[in-house]
Amino acid sequence: MSSLSPQPSPPPSPQHAEELKDLLASLSEDPDKEQVVSEIEVLQSIYGDHAIGLYQRPNNGNNGNGKDGTVRYQVVLSLPSPHEDVSLKVLVSLPPTYPKSSPPQLQLLSRYIGAFGADSGLFGSILRTYISVSGVEWTEDTVCVFDGLQNVIDRCTAWYEEHLSTEKAGALVREDEKDMRQLSGPSKPLETTTSYENLGHDPGIKDQPLSALPAGVNIYVAEPITDRKSAFVGRACRISHPTEVPLILAHLMSDRRIARAAHPIINAWRCQVDQVLHQDNDDDGETAAGGRLAHLLQILDVNDVLVVVTRYFGGIHLGPDRFKHINQAARNALELGGFLDAPADNRKNVGRGKKH
Repeated sequence: MSSLSPQPSPPPSPQHAEELKDLLASLSEDPDKEQVVSEIEVLQSIYGDHAIGLYQRPNNGNNGNGKDGTVRYQVVLSLPSPHEDVSLKVLVSLPPTYPKSSPPQLQLLSRYIGAFGADSGLFGSILRTYISVSGVEWTEDTVCVFDGLQNVIDRCTAWYEEHLSTEKAGALVREDEKDMRQLSGPSKPLETTTSYENLGHDPGIKDQPLSALPAGVNIYVAEPITDRKSAFVGRACRISHPTEVPLILAHLMSDRRIARAAHPIINAWRCQVDQVLHQDNDDDGETAAGGRLAHLLQILDVNDVLVVVTRYFGGIHLGPDRFKHINQAARNALELGGFLDAPADNRKNVGRGKKH
């Protein structure tokens, strides 16, 4: 992982842009390519003329119109705010039968997204844009390159932000190491680790005081679920009023071991006050995770409870498995606290197991 500043992908050269113009003129002579020409012109109006250019295959000099009739061009895209200074380059390949009976293919040409080296998982997910259930649906005789490019931007943005979170966590660990050296002196070797068990537990570092919990609130902490270096920790507690929720979350975030996680307080809660059910959830940066926790509380018929899951990212993407672990961590905390032991109407005073 690098701490270099993001480096934008260079726009297509003027020569490639001019060659693309010539290609469009050539394609315009073929009635079957009318949709292709129109689509490229629309993309130019959206992303800018200089963002799109003819693809020049390295080493052999072939231009964007292959011998097999495949049309190839490249597009430079920028990530959305606040990462608009990060850009990437995508190759668009249109088979001869596009869009009538074949989808396009997208390929990431950038080796880096910002300061982070793109991995095989990201390359593969972009190649599968039109054949993956999490990609873009393709319909015969319908142009769809714009939808695919937007999907690429979404994927790369999520990937980039996750890597930024990991870098931030690493910086916190390095900051702790520095503090440890200052406290321990040069004669005491420092043992470094990024594992969940030791994260934030350096004996030479004094933790800041935790913010106060509402009176009578006990937080039950389940054992962490680990998978490919990531860890998921579930916590659950009884609440009697919605106003307690921000106080409890603030208490958790005042704990450095929790605050440094990639997603510290993914949460959902349900609370009944005067026969009115109040509920809410928060993804905390893990898209759709809060809604899944809210659904879990609903199907378990658990009221007057706040459940929080902390995710420590270990550097390896888990895909959909992360949602399975988030839900399981939450359920483990609910079970540990005894919130699943009795019908909802009789759960006011339950609670057992390890307290936070």
